[in-house]
Amino acid sequence: MIINLSEIMLVPDKVERISAPIELENFKLQRETYEFKVKNPFELTITNLGKKKVLIEGSTKVVLMIPCSRCLEDVETTLDISISKEIDFGKTEEERIEELDEMNYINGYDLDVDKLVYDEILISFPMKVVCSEDCKGICNTCGQNLNKGTCNCESTSLDPRMSAILDIFNNSK
Repeated sequence: MIINLSEIMLVPDKVERISAPIELENFKLQRETYEFKVKNPFELTITNLGKKKVLIEGSTKVVLMIPCSRCLEDVETTLDISISKEIDFGKTEEERIEELDEMNYINGYDLDVDKLVYDEILISFPMKVVCSEDCKGICNTCGQNLNKGTCNCESTSLDPRMSAILDIFNNSK
């Protein structure tokens, strides 16, 4: 959704509340695509501060399906997004880029809500997601999800550098 900020800037001390739907179909990060389970509208409050300054405040909650870092099963991950950004249109675009780096979601006097949401998800994206603290992960040999059952693979994986010592140990039995 694109919001034109010039109309808000025409009226001094104007406060505009907008419930902007998130139009992103999914969240893409590098080569991975994460599906949205829940996309609540982005509740924005845009305030004209005067002197070509605008305050953008907003919050939303989204739920992404992110694979568990151990077993690769999808986990519902809730991200609470909250922003408060002051944008000074009296400065040149280059000065605004240096200060706030909002050029990604501000184009002229237009605010691109989807780009803003994407940036905020990117900032709050978790480094590691696990389905539970006691997740057993997957078997290194066959790929079996060990939370759903066991496999017949050898459970001890030895360091190959220790094979000479293992041979000595097996010969001494």
